[in-house]
Amino acid sequence: MVKFTGKKTLFFDTITNKVDAKARVSVPASYRSVIESQGSELIAFRSFSSPCIECCTSELMEKIAADIENGLDMFSEAQDDLTSLIYADAKEFVFDSTGRIGLTDKLLKHAGITDTAVFVGKGRTFQIWNPEAYAKEEQEIRKRAIAKRPVLASSAPKDKGK
Repeated sequence: MVKFTGKKTLFFDTITNKVDAKARVSVPASYRSVIESQGSELIAFRSFSSPCIECCTSELMEKIAADIENGLDMFSEAQDDLTSLIYADAKEFVFDSTGRIGLTDKLLKHAGITDTAVFVGKGRTFQIWNPEAYAKEEQEIRKRAIAKRPVLASSAPKDKGK
């Protein structure tokens, strides 16, 4: 059982916000609350698996760094590729007085975002998508989930014959 500490830790919901002419977008208040409650910063980078922007707290980025250091050989090709894809591309964002961030041209182009952005909660992370691209992706996700019917290991029925 997870004990609530009063510290918000998860990103929920799918929220659409406008992107202004200066590439500023308001990060949803509930998302900002998660970041601020952890005393953290917002880190964003181009996804290497989808046409979207990956976002997490600086606290989670520290955990990812430790996992990479502990899980991959230093200077291996896999370690080099992964760190280049994440760190060389990552940017730390600070919210302005109205809760906005200014997205970079590189991030906007990668995600195909122009005047509207969709924030997609993914638990400990969130993504920022072009609305049309995410609508298509969401349909595919639902198809895969329905076909595969994933079950959490802790929820799987126990084999009573053993």
